Amino acid sequence: MKIKWFKGGSDLFQTTQRRLTMQYSGLLMLFLVLFIVVVYTLLYIVILRDQHRELENLTRQETRIISSYLAESARNELQGLGSQELVLAGADQFFYYVTDTDGNFVMGSETMRHMREELFELVSGWVPEQNEIREETIRLTFDERRIGGREIDEAPKSDTVRLMIDGSPIFYNNQFVGMIYIGKDISFAYQLFQWLLIVLVSLMVLFAGVAVFMSYMMSKKAMGPISTAFHRQKEFVGDASHELRTPLSVMLSSIDAMEMTDGVEEDPFAQKLLRNMKSEVKRMTGLVSDLLVLARADSGVVERVIDEINVRVEAGNVIESLTPYAESNGISLYLDAPDELIVPGDRARLKQLMYILLDNAVKYSLEGGRVEMILSKNDRHWTMKVSDEGIGIDAADQSRIFDRFFRSDKSRTRTVGGHGLGLSIAKWITSIHGGTITVESEIGKGSTFTVQIPNEQAASI
Repeated sequence: MKIKWFKGGSDLFQTTQRRLTMQYSGLLMLFLVLFIVVVYTLLYIVILRDQHRELENLTRQETRIISSYLAESARNELQGLGSQELVLAGADQFFYYVTDTDGNFVMGSETMRHMREELFELVSGWVPEQNEIREETIRLTFDERRIGGREIDEAPKSDTVRLMIDGSPIFYNNQFVGMIYIGKDISFAYQLFQWLLIVLVSLMVLFAGVAVFMSYMMSKKAMGPISTAFHRQKEFVGDASHELRTPLSVMLSSIDAMEMTDGVEEDPFAQKLLRNMKSEVKRMTGLVSDLLVLARADSGVVERVIDEINVRVEAGNVIESLTPYAESNGISLYLDAPDELIVPGDRARLKQLMYILLDNAVKYSLEGGRVEMILSKNDRHWTMKVSDEGIGIDAADQSRIFDRFFRSDKSRTRTVGGHGLGLSIAKWITSIHGGTITVESEIGKGSTFTVQIPNEQAASI
């Protein structure tokens, strides 16, 4: 025999506090992510629009230069323009090309002269629509590198450049004579976006920790009054249950003594009153006993006596004691179990679990019904099933039947008795043995409660 202590009672508040923490931090993170997305998007739009505007101004400026030169030199075509001293340049201008009406190259310049063919291919044949600006990404190669005017022998290096390209037609005397294309290097803008994204994500990670901490403190503060009220309620239930046991015991003893007094047996009215009083006192005693069990469960620490018990024998004893009650209601009890089923557990608690499930099955069975308990065992756990052919449980109520004071059919419960605490106690007994309890039910076809308790965990909790 071993004496074990089951510790619990605060799981509900810890779970609720964790849930509140996750909800609070989730909301804070949602607002933070939205803020980052809005800020990043606005900066992205503003910076790119600014680059668009600069490129458009540059294109118009250089188009006017060429048109003015044509007017001053009285030329009506662009051929031979490349031999003239005409300088077109702008800030971050990666290239510019001038083509004639047939799209042939007339003049141009680029930062990477050896890539002219590839760059010209980007704009060849392109006639931009109004306000149309293209963005292209090109891969640059450096065939040679110099430091201080000295060439160094290294493998070619590659780099990526983002280009924003604009094009504009050139007119002379209202006659189309060619096109000018300008490519602007906006790689620095995208590098800025990357660094900005890194900074914003880093800030988000930093503030995520702050948000979780703030959420934890907020949830802790929110749970404080609830936890205090709950603990006061637990203390009241425990104290009241203890205080009620003594007067109820005295009342029951007094009723038993009154039943044995002279004159009571001859007075049917007095007998009826005493029977009713005794029934109500027993009902109240059962309620107080259930409340005491739950008060101990809520205390967080419960002593359990672990024995190697034969649940087949204990189940037989429970069924034998309940048989007169079941037969009075027209219910048959059956047990299906191996001759010997040795498991570790608290004998008194497991017998109470059997009483609760069998009593519950008998109460909600119809006359002539059948209640069966099936016991089995495998390598990992042992199982107890209690089945009935009763009224069944609505699917919407099955998730709540283990809640305290919850009763699915309140009208029928008034006739069969009960306080709605039995299944709560059954779930608690199962949990202190490290097991689970579930229900399968269908209206009008009965219910099956299944308890599974691990063979090893039951002894080690």
